Amino acid sequence: MKITKIEKKKRLYLIELDHKNTFYVTEDTIVHFMLNKNTILESDQLAAIKHFAQISYGKNLALYFISFQQRSKKQVSDYLHKQEIDSSIIPEIIAHLEKDKWIDDQNYMENYIRQNKLNNDNGPQVLKQKLIQKGIPAADIDIALAQTDFSDLAQKVAQKLYRKYQAKLPIKALKDKITQVLMLKGFSYELIKNSLQQFRFEQDSQQTEDLLNKELDKQYRKYSRKYDGYNLKQKLYQALYRKGYDSNAINSKLRDYL
Repeated sequence: MKITKIEKKKRLYLIELDHKNTFYVTEDTIVHFMLNKNTILESDQLAAIKHFAQISYGKNLALYFISFQQRSKKQVSDYLHKQEIDSSIIPEIIAHLEKDKWIDDQNYMENYIRQNKLNNDNGPQVLKQKLIQKGIPAADIDIALAQTDFSDLAQKVAQKLYRKYQAKLPIKALKDKITQVLMLKGFSYELIKNSLQQFRFEQDSQQTEDLLNKELDKQYRKYSRKYDGYNLKQKLYQALYRKGYDSNAINSKLRDYL
């Protein structure tokens, strides 16, 4: 069979054979097989050209995807599936990209952990879950995280929370808030405990009383619409106690307030 026409179509080339069959190839395919009009092809050559073209097209799609930011092997594979690349050749495409270091999961993981410390504030447990979702093996993640010191990041997050809430919460509630947020971000109990040691957690009595008065007014507006008498007092006590205020201070304040 003979090539009767080669025509550029945007990013691909349309090849027409003398029996009017057509198929698309990449520019790499044209160059690799030195194709031109009137080239005579045997059936096995045609099969090799089509296979090479599929691989080349898939690689080009993957490189476009990678050009925006570094990607894991799983991310690239998922992308190629979405682009309807034949699933049987995706592993071969991935292998080519890994060989040329366009995909490197170890490097991807190390950069991901490093960027988190610079631009984000997730602890090791959250990082592990995110990396697993990106296809990085859990055993590799555990090794990398064990070699990473998260103490400075935990202290940085704790300081940010302390500045945000110290004028809004009583001491117990402030400690609980910092602890809760750090746990949600994936920091270990040991890291959290060490981070809390940097604060003195002192509050003068007037500041505590002002906070209690403000919170009591807020809770009273909420519960006085539905409750009165003893039930209202119980609701107010429970709400304030959950907020971290001292039991004796709450009872004393409620006696004067109601």
